[in-house]
Amino acid sequence: MTDHGTTPTTTGAAGTFDLTGKTVIVTGGARGLGAAAAERAVAAGANVVITDVLEEAGAATAARLGERARFLVHDVTSEADWQRVTDFAVAEFGGVDGLVNNAGISTGQPLETVPVDFFRKVLDVNLTGVFIGMKTVVPAMRERGAGSIVNISSAAGLMGLAMTGGYGASKWGVRGLTKIGAVEWGTDRVRVNSVHPGMTYTPMTAEVGIRRGEGNYPNTPMGRVGEAEEIAGAVVFLLSDAASYVTGAELAVDGGWTTGPTVKYVMGQ
Repeated sequence: MTDHGTTPTTTGAAGTFDLTGKTVIVTGGARGLGAAAAERAVAAGANVVITDVLEEAGAATAARLGERARFLVHDVTSEADWQRVTDFAVAEFGGVDGLVNNAGISTGQPLETVPVDFFRKVLDVNLTGVFIGMKTVVPAMRERGAGSIVNISSAAGLMGLAMTGGYGASKWGVRGLTKIGAVEWGTDRVRVNSVHPGMTYTPMTAEVGIRRGEGNYPNTPMGRVGEAEEIAGAVVFLLSDAASYVTGAELAVDGGWTTGPTVKYVMGQ
């Protein structure tokens, strides 16, 4: 049954899901998906604390987004850094309502050639960093009476992809950690969900030859790569009260890539 008297507000001043009065931490927010998520969150009414190891780019992004955005240099593998970021958000904006665990590093070589030390580094940033962030912000969210954690996994966390090594392993781990958090913190009204982008155009993917436009990515049913803003829209939905009964979910934003191989049916064949 649906209680029509408690339908959440889904539109804010920017015509998107309403985050007015909420404070959101976005890691890896200097550029790419993180910057797009921060921008959409600010447009939806949120205060945003952007963190990254890229100081110059992060500060520029926060300045561009205006008075409701702040930037902090942040090593996501450091418990002390996580506590500093959380304390800053509470002191600056009064609390923490949302966390977007977006910071990560990638790999691009066969498993047998990945150095063990680098494999460990990828897991430390992409998975342990997410774990530390989740456990650090939850007490602050509990004080607010609710919260939403959005963990950025990947299509590589939904299927086996060659050449992803530690990256794929870490993104599968993020997927599992998300579900554990959803189960443990559900009664605290802290929701935990994962977003799984497919191939998306960002400054990083542009450097390896990914191009925008129709027909440039035939492996996906939609025939193109995604845009950072399209991933950000899914993130803001999960942060908002429009997703108030959504937790433990894994949302693929991939143009249908993980649905299955693209096969064209031609009449008469």
